[in-house]
Amino acid sequence: MEATAASAVRSRRDAPPRPGGGARLVRRRQRWGWLFVAPFAIVFAIFLVLPLGYAFGMSLFTSTLATGTEFTGVANYVKAFTDPLFLEGMLRVLAYAVVMIPAQLLVALVAALVLDTLATRVSKLSRLLIFVPYAIPVVIGALMWSFLYSPRFGPAATIFSMVGLDAPNFLAADSIFGSLVNIVTWQWAGYYMIVIYAALRSIDPTIYEAARIDGANGWQTATRIKLPMISSSMVMVITFALIGTLQFFTEPVVLRSVAQGAIDAAYTPNMYAFSLAFSYSQFNYASAIAFSLGALVFAGSTVFLFLTRKQSGLK
Repeated sequence: MEATAASAVRSRRDAPPRPGGGARLVRRRQRWGWLFVAPFAIVFAIFLVLPLGYAFGMSLFTSTLATGTEFTGVANYVKAFTDPLFLEGMLRVLAYAVVMIPAQLLVALVAALVLDTLATRVSKLSRLLIFVPYAIPVVIGALMWSFLYSPRFGPAATIFSMVGLDAPNFLAADSIFGSLVNIVTWQWAGYYMIVIYAALRSIDPTIYEAARIDGANGWQTATRIKLPMISSSMVMVITFALIGTLQFFTEPVVLRSVAQGAIDAAYTPNMYAFSLAFSYSQFNYASAIAFSLGALVFAGSTVFLFLTRKQSGLK
């Protein structure tokens, strides 16, 4: 009896799989996978895909009091790329990108390299202090800096008045560029530092030991070993900074009320689209401006990744 049962078990175990059994198992697993993904997919479609589709549809129409709403195709996009206010805003954010991205990258890289060489409690505290500005909401940080920049009651005015000098106006038209660069660098350098620092900590320490045995000093180790090995992380940081800079919005909006006319409603493309939609009710053209900016951001990011894919090891 026992021998018969054991023989039956062995025969079932050694029997070839039924035709189609593996396919059914794969389909069952796929159904469970879609079931787990469904909540995210639904939220993603409702709150991102559908609004984007609706906005893109709006950008293809033109609404006026005389003719009502009519389909005009890409006319709004042609108008956007010939609009001097939009083009001027794009040139302005490109100028910010040229200055702001290297500034953020330099601060983040130097901080990460210095902290990577430390192994004390000071290193942990320093990482926290450098990262804290990123944890502060952007609006709160911009409001805080608007107080610090104030020529009437800010600390700079107090310090300069103590020595009998007039405080510089950091919110004037000729200095607002540097003031905004300072705010954004202060806000984001800590985040980029954490990304670079994490990449540095993933490098095998034996590589550094081998470099020291070969006579490499700290500068040579940093420039010839660490930087090449974290090139992919550096590309990611620059890509994030490029996308964020081209979408510049919150900081100039907050400082606009105290910048004494140095920042207008079309200072950046995002501000221009916001002003068109909510100040002049030109929702169709504002949608075209927003999608035009999105296309430029996508194109710029794609070109940058294409040019750096070999150096960073990306495919």
